Amino acid sequence: MFNNLGWQELLMLAVLGLVIFGPERLPKAAADVAKLLRQLRTMARGAASDLRAELGPELADIDLRGLHPRRFVEDALFGDDDETAPTTSSRIASVGLAAGERPPYDPDAT
Repeated sequence: MFNNLGWQELLMLAVLGLVIFGPERLPKAAADVAKLLRQLRTMARGAASDLRAELGPELADIDLRGLHPRRFVEDALFGDDDETAPTTSSRIASVGLAAGERPPYDPDAT
């Protein structure tokens, strides 16, 4: 979680928290933040287990980490293009044109 924060940033956050909350309320504020993070993690795990239960046994082996938006972008940018990109012939077949047939020209669309 704090992969990009160095010691200087953490120290600055601690000093800033001490100035904003004061020495009396800082431990309570830190405890409240820790409690909030624990609750958020519990909710996220619960949501994942609820999703698995609702999907049923057919999709029980689905990898929910693959549904993360970051994973989509990584797959789109760094994924193997040969597996995911449809070929020209499969695109033509999916449109319903015969091989070598040109699509109709629509002057209103251009």
